[in-house]
Amino acid sequence: MTLIVYAISITGILANTLITPVLPEIKDHFNLGSGEAGLMVSLASVPGIVVAPLLGLVSDRIGRRATVIPCLIVFGTGGLLGMVAPSYTLLLAARLLQGFGAAGLINLAIVILGDRHEGATRARAIGRNAAAITLGLAVLPALGGLLGDIGGWRASFAPYVLAFGVAAMAARILPRDVPEKNAPPLRETLKEAVPYIRDRRVAVMAPVGFVLFILVFGLVLTALPLFLDEQFGIGATARGSILGAPAAASVIVALTIGRLSGRFDTWSLVMTGLAFFVVSFLILSGATALVVVVVAALIYGLGEGLTIVPLQTYSTTIAPAAYRGVVVGVWVASVRAGQSVGPWLAGRMLESNDFSKVFLGGAVLAGTLFLAVLVATRLLLKTICYTFQLLIIFI
Repeated sequence: MTLIVYAISITGILANTLITPVLPEIKDHFNLGSGEAGLMVSLASVPGIVVAPLLGLVSDRIGRRATVIPCLIVFGTGGLLGMVAPSYTLLLAARLLQGFGAAGLINLAIVILGDRHEGATRARAIGRNAAAITLGLAVLPALGGLLGDIGGWRASFAPYVLAFGVAAMAARILPRDVPEKNAPPLRETLKEAVPYIRDRRVAVMAPVGFVLFILVFGLVLTALPLFLDEQFGIGATARGSILGAPAAASVIVALTIGRLSGRFDTWSLVMTGLAFFVVSFLILSGATALVVVVVAALIYGLGEGLTIVPLQTYSTTIAPAAYRGVVVGVWVASVRAGQSVGPWLAGRMLESNDFSKVFLGGAVLAGTLFLAVLVATRLLLKTICYTFQLLIIFI
């Protein structure tokens, strides 16, 4: 069953990893500005802002299997419609449809793992799932770029058909859901979940996830491929390979997250990761050589692993199983909001064609988030010590 959970998670990341390497080609094909191109990346995340918590609530009532299979089918349908879209407007509509399916994939995979594991075992399970996602992040951008170089940007949409195969496997492998007899009305269930949604931990976790994914989707998945195209003139396959480089660093973190979580608390890991973000974006703001970009991408990958994976685990610990889906859904909603705003914001900033200012702005935003978490958790001295320890571990 673990393998199908990995497959669901990897399907969820297909939404943008396949097509961001060919974003410049899509931009040229439809004669778009950078802001319009960013909108196409954003729309696959917009539905999740509202839909993810609702799907979490639905999965808490009718079961994970009965919720995730329709999401896979909708996701695959939207992807294939995008491949044949004759106009940019219809491409956006297909991406929006795809976003409704994506809203119930990675989060429900995490919930399934949270249901089956506890404590450090849960952290290890979610870490391994994150490692599988990270390996996908290493391979899929290069695959999307290669398909784009061979068959044009539309060919990069072809792997979305795999979502139907994953749906078929999920129908065979995931245990059948047994709805609770005499379950309370939906309104009553939502009322009982409200105290968990209002938990102070959620109040900190959600805005951090929002800003974090503005950085991930705005600077790395939108600005970076355009930067590589315009500043270095490299093809889609090479762009995809560089976009996959952070995964090489992130997978190390993901595979060791169980051990790291036993030694360091969540927020110390997150603050250390944000420090890596600041360094990587500062390097990118002044990068004039491709090797420097790759080094910055690797440093960014460490930051990504130290922020996203601990927060995913954290979201599963706040509520019991009966309300875990809706709480994880709130985390995912904040993430989807960041995924939606980031590409649009980066696109608008790139209309000036000043990549240096965009990456410098990302460093300032990451630094501001670091200070905000510091104020909320008062972990500065501990984080400094942990940063040196983590550097020793990874070096």
